Amino acid sequence: MVENKVSNFKHKSPWIVILKRFSGNKMGMIGTALILCLIFVAIFAPLLEPYSYKEQNIERMNESPSSSHLLGTDDFGRDLLSRIIRGARISFVVGVLSVAISVFIGIVVGAIAGFYGGVIDLVLTTIADLTWSMPAILIALLLVAVIGAGLESVIVAIGLSYWAQYARLIRGQILSLKTAVYIEATKSMGASDFVILFKHLLPNSISPVIVAATIGVGNAIVLEATLGFLGMGAQPPTPSWGAMMSNGTAYLFISPWVIIFPGLAMMITVLGFNLFGDALINIMDVTNKESN
Repeated sequence: MVENKVSNFKHKSPWIVILKRFSGNKMGMIGTALILCLIFVAIFAPLLEPYSYKEQNIERMNESPSSSHLLGTDDFGRDLLSRIIRGARISFVVGVLSVAISVFIGIVVGAIAGFYGGVIDLVLTTIADLTWSMPAILIALLLVAVIGAGLESVIVAIGLSYWAQYARLIRGQILSLKTAVYIEATKSMGASDFVILFKHLLPNSISPVIVAATIGVGNAIVLEATLGFLGMGAQPPTPSWGAMMSNGTAYLFISPWVIIFPGLAMMITVLGFNLFGDALINIMDVTNKESN
């Protein structure tokens, strides 16, 4: 009887174990709820906005929060709540797409470096180390200055700023797995490098990257807001939380809500991704321990 239970536990799908552990992690569930709220707001932004995010009313500029404008208005009389809601879409799109670019580049570079080793590994690892040693904001600023300001430029710039950390993660995983017995057996059967790398090594190396990418979305949102604050992010009239905060600095003592509410939106969003990522880290550790 005991042996059957142990056997069933051992043969239980890792995803079932992960979901069970995650459902019991309160912080992880809070993070999930916050992320789902962001996704909902980003998708249905046009339906949730009480006013058009572009609608100006100079007569009501810098108006404090009221029943007609729940979070007040900005220096052009635009409804702040509507602009924060639309800004959620911008932040989500930038965060997800830029991290997707980073992860793709990181996986390709890290996998090639770890699998082939030698001079290839030395060159690619040196490039990754040099990139990682530079502040992400500096790389993003340089790239945006070259490419030009705009939403697409910000996505590309942020994507090219963070790839090195994913490359190092994948490289480390590949190095530890490529000498495994099952990989040697696969090689002896005549499998090509492509099959070994993409069918056997990468699927077993991707978990740490998923965790890092989850937290990376929050970092990308902060970097996008920073670029927007400096005037190098999404350009008007596209609402960006960072640009909204930047515009509000001139009216800090007149209408502080213009800075406070976009800042709170960004803080809550990043908190959600960090809580979710931290929960994944704990769950992956537990899963690994149980599988050993």
